[in-house]
Amino acid sequence: MPYSSLRDWARSRLQWPDAPVPAAAAPSVRTVAGWMTRHPDTLTEDEKRQLKAVLAVCPELEQTHGLVRDFAQMLTQRTGADLPDWINTARAAKLSGITGFARGLTSDLEAVIAGLTLHWSSGGTEGAVTRVKKIKRQRDRSVEGHSALKL
Repeated sequence: MPYSSLRDWARSRLQWPDAPVPAAAAPSVRTVAGWMTRHPDTLTEDEKRQLKAVLAVCPELEQTHGLVRDFAQMLTQRTGADLPDWINTARAAKLSGITGFARGLTSDLEAVIAGLTLHWSSGGTEGAVTRVKKIKRQRDRSVEGHSALKL
């Protein structure tokens, strides 16, 4: 039994008045990214508290969170006209991932603004294409499996 497990077990059964309380493990990068990209209403109170604590420790992450929230708001409220201002703010922040994303948006700015503004969507078509590709991949794997058996 590792020392930490033994210590935790003993602490739970003995009264150690001066025993240090083990620190909570830091959340993973994936967990924090999930908290930042999910709609705030879907976070539990504990997740909100932990996210707030993480953001308080890292100003760059707090700035990133603000930019992600602002971009999500443009997506959900269809306010594409705000995109040029958002891009300028993102570039000024000089956060590597966000700055690169903002730079990429400028390559076809008018199309991106239209996508963030207009109600038309190619989502149904894209879903059908994805479904057809998935069926084709499954069929190809099945064919490969049968030909391997014949060898």
